[in-house]
Amino acid sequence: MPLHLRRLTAFAAVAVTAMTLAALARSSPVVEAARVTSPQDVWSHRVGDDGFLLSYRQLVDYWRTLARDTPRVRVVDIGRTTEDRTQVMAIVTSPANQARLDEYRDVSSRLARGRGLDDASAHALARTGKAIVWIDGGLHATEVLGAQQLAELVYQLASRTDDDVERILDDDIVLVAVANPDGMDLVADWYAAHGNLDLPVLYQHYAGHDDNRDFYFGALAETRNVNRVLYREWYPQIVYDHHQTGPRGAVMFAPPFRDPFNYFLHPNVPAGIDALGAAMAQRFIDEGKPGVTSRRAQNYSTWWNGGLRTTADFHNMIGLLTETIGGPSPVTVPFVTARQVPDSSQWWPIAPQPAWHLRQSVDYSMTANFAVLDYASRNREALLWRAYAMARDEIQWGSEDHWTLTPHEIAAVDGSVDSGSDGRARYLALTTPERRDARGYIISADQPDVGAATRFVNALLQAGVEVEQASSDFTVAGRHYPAQSFVVRTAQAFRPQVLDMFEPQDYPDDIPSPGAAPQPPYDSAGYTLAFQMGVHFDRVIEAFDGPFVPLKDEATVPMGRVVDRDNAIGYAFTHHATNSFRLVNRLLAAHASVRWLKDGVFGPGTFYAPGASGVESIVRQGAKELGVDVQAIAMPLDAAPTVVQRPRIGLYDRYGGSVPSGWTRLVLDEFEFPYTVVYPPDLDAGGLRDRFDVLVFNGAGMPPPSSDASEGKTAPPTAQVGDAPESPGGPYAARRGRVTASTMRAIQAFVRAGGTVIAIGQATANAARQFDLPVVDRVASLSRDVFYVPGSILRVAVDPDDPIAAGADAHVDVYYDNDPVFSLAGRSHTAIDRVAWFDSASPLRSGWARGAAHLDGGAAIVNARVGAGRVILFGPDILFRAQSWGTFKLFFNGLLLAATP
Repeated sequence: MPLHLRRLTAFAAVAVTAMTLAALARSSPVVEAARVTSPQDVWSHRVGDDGFLLSYRQLVDYWRTLARDTPRVRVVDIGRTTEDRTQVMAIVTSPANQARLDEYRDVSSRLARGRGLDDASAHALARTGKAIVWIDGGLHATEVLGAQQLAELVYQLASRTDDDVERILDDDIVLVAVANPDGMDLVADWYAAHGNLDLPVLYQHYAGHDDNRDFYFGALAETRNVNRVLYREWYPQIVYDHHQTGPRGAVMFAPPFRDPFNYFLHPNVPAGIDALGAAMAQRFIDEGKPGVTSRRAQNYSTWWNGGLRTTADFHNMIGLLTETIGGPSPVTVPFVTARQVPDSSQWWPIAPQPAWHLRQSVDYSMTANFAVLDYASRNREALLWRAYAMARDEIQWGSEDHWTLTPHEIAAVDGSVDSGSDGRARYLALTTPERRDARGYIISADQPDVGAATRFVNALLQAGVEVEQASSDFTVAGRHYPAQSFVVRTAQAFRPQVLDMFEPQDYPDDIPSPGAAPQPPYDSAGYTLAFQMGVHFDRVIEAFDGPFVPLKDEATVPMGRVVDRDNAIGYAFTHHATNSFRLVNRLLAAHASVRWLKDGVFGPGTFYAPGASGVESIVRQGAKELGVDVQAIAMPLDAAPTVVQRPRIGLYDRYGGSVPSGWTRLVLDEFEFPYTVVYPPDLDAGGLRDRFDVLVFNGAGMPPPSSDASEGKTAPPTAQVGDAPESPGGPYAARRGRVTASTMRAIQAFVRAGGTVIAIGQATANAARQFDLPVVDRVASLSRDVFYVPGSILRVAVDPDDPIAAGADAHVDVYYDNDPVFSLAGRSHTAIDRVAWFDSASPLRSGWARGAAHLDGGAAIVNARVGAGRVILFGPDILFRAQSWGTFKLFFNGLLLAATP
């Protein structure tokens, strides 16, 4: 028999033998202490049995039972969820360690922060400390394995008495948590009632799958709970995030990850990930479990910040991700030729499996968990020491001249410096003083949108970044700053997180071969949070100091300036502040009058509230709480202003839930805009103009036009998540359906009668066609090897005279992900304005842009009059994951304009 066939036969034989449940049990011996309750004792099922899913309620009750059974387990509350459940964490370690948790947490904190230690004292602390390991699952709730296996993990740690577990419990403190409790209950309850995972709503109330895209910002309650534990309380050395599903033809993806890794990371982070990934691979081989892939087998990298495990990397922690197959019903492992040849991305392929059970995936998860815990145990002191060493290095690098070099910078220098030199000249050109990493950043309290700046600072604080605030005025590098300004120095342990939130990301040219199309990045290529939020800051490259006081918990918005005047008849407040729209909504909710001045004391777009009863207290509270500047006005208005009315907002969503629509709900809730979520049947019901002023379609809901529309037939629908045949009855049945040609006729009639349609992102191209707007998407036909801008920050110019741009700077940064960009065709039957456009062939601010010159002159935001109404097209995602405060006001302006007479 040829060697390759003998090898494949051997793989199959080993797989069939190794993956029987008996063999799996032998590879992970469990010796139960008599008084420890097993899952079978409670539910007559093992975790992972076919057709059996634990709810979050059941899991927490079980963990509390184990905490009563054994001193190895303690269950603590870590906060409330979006839907007001209690999020808990199980702390599992030896009874002796449980008695000293505060001491060990303090050791981990001191080493991770690196302050007040030298190498000798850090070594002494590392010898006394315990390895802290965070393990979570269930963030993506329909990936049911992640949460289910946590019940088995805590049970095995609570009950096993073999030498390996005793050693692990003595050396490690294991923090175990369900990352999305609301979703776990939703999925388990739905599955119990319906036998499927065809959920009618998002499995995280606002974000759905994007709940793993929030960890550098903290828009979600669960994110803030987890970040507090990781970056402000426990400082684990290892953060392990369980997900599904693995590559086709395999069982699991596990570290190491593919390149590129982020240049801001301490080198010990990617090195540590690779070392721990190797230990995991070795254990799978030792236990006879093939089918584990890594590196190039999937697109996961360590470039992007924002995921639970990726944000950990920017905090000097080893962030791990596994993606494993499995579901409540058996699945298959299909034959995939690319998965059958061993290489550095798959040491041991698995033969096809006709039936793969969730319990088998649970056992693979246990192998991965115990590989991590064993590694932490055997390398306890080294892990603790390296946490300190990374903190020490980052503090030092932030205190001295330091350079972070990127491929594009090197390429630019290579083209401008004599390539025949010995290289020294080129290196010196790269390390000029002006190219140094920043020593810190100053966020002045006198900027137009200090509320956005404060929200940015709180995102930093929630992620464990050290931030200071000035107690009095000060001067740095010749510039004067007022008291209450924020200061973020880079001489701190979590310097990578600081740099990544302020500096542009310079994503490398990830092209497999010359002439090939670029390989997509994992999630975003550029995402600089300060840019997204429109924060004005100064980058300081010399050492500086001042009257700075550390912020401990949360920053309060510097109080807006209030200019009083005798005989005031009303109050004007700045349209530049994003929080002004929250103040407007509070006034309208109190039935106060609000006007929109074209030329006011704060320039175009000033809001004005006549001083009726109760108005003064609301406005002054807004200045104090929201940081909105207010000026009393003593003279009547010269011209009739626009009266602001509360817009009646219909927000499109669909059965199963749209993630962009979910983020839109969060933004509207946060800024106190009332709204109604509408589904296709609601739109088909008619009477839209009687019910709404504006309909919002973010990313979805606008199908392409159909030639059948004139015949009254249904337009060919685009695929929509959860758009299954209508189910009889039930509270969600009325949400099913598609936007058809008939639906579009109702929407078009709504606009012609004076309504407004706002389309965002990918919804804009079809909206332009549905309303026959005189625009053409100039990038739609370009191939990826010609034009490609995946998830990056670009800069656009805005028209200050257009009311949609009121309060915006002359240029704003937008999050752009290969979105439509329009050329205006100039047909005369439609009045159309270009609100924002690309005014440069090089608009990239952060990330990666290939062929960006194709954008030059293209319209990013369009405002078109259609009949008595309007259609507003926001090509870029101006509400991106509730992070892009810098462009929120453009959306809010559109909403308010929709309600103007």
